[in-house]
Amino acid sequence: MLGRGYETQVCSISRTLEVFGERWTFLIMRNALFADSTRFVEFQRSLGIATNVLATRLEHLVGAGVMERLAEGGDESPRYRLTARGRELAPALIALTEWGDRWAAPAGEPVLYRHHGGEHPVRMRLVCEECGVLDDADDVEALPGPGMPEEQAARLLQRHRMRHAG
Repeated sequence: MLGRGYETQVCSISRTLEVFGERWTFLIMRNALFADSTRFVEFQRSLGIATNVLATRLEHLVGAGVMERLAEGGDESPRYRLTARGRELAPALIALTEWGDRWAAPAGEPVLYRHHGGEHPVRMRLVCEECGVLDDADDVEALPGPGMPEEQAARLLQRHRMRHAG
């Protein structure tokens, strides 16, 4: 079982969970990306999240370089803006939405992602740089990358060779 951190995992998914794996974080990101929420009070009202939890999550996202807190004067609530790093989470959120629409939304799609003034549907797809769009993930294999320790890379390559032997 994994502990509170993922330090022992050599995996980009585990590194991503270090940033986004806490409850509420994806919903904060969803609102920042697609609902134009920028102010602390907007996040709090739309999500119904406790203010202390929201403050902790926003500060974590700022510390991770995903959002930046903008200096505000007066009595207005703090404002937050996504960085380029934060905006690049959009495809992952769209993919999670598509999964939820298919497997967890019995009443139908609650949100539709569109492009070009709302005319063109936006979908996430697996794309091979040589072959184009893939029908499903069955043809996708995980192979060692440059950041994988040698021992783990050897095991993964061994499984790959066994799968393709014969």
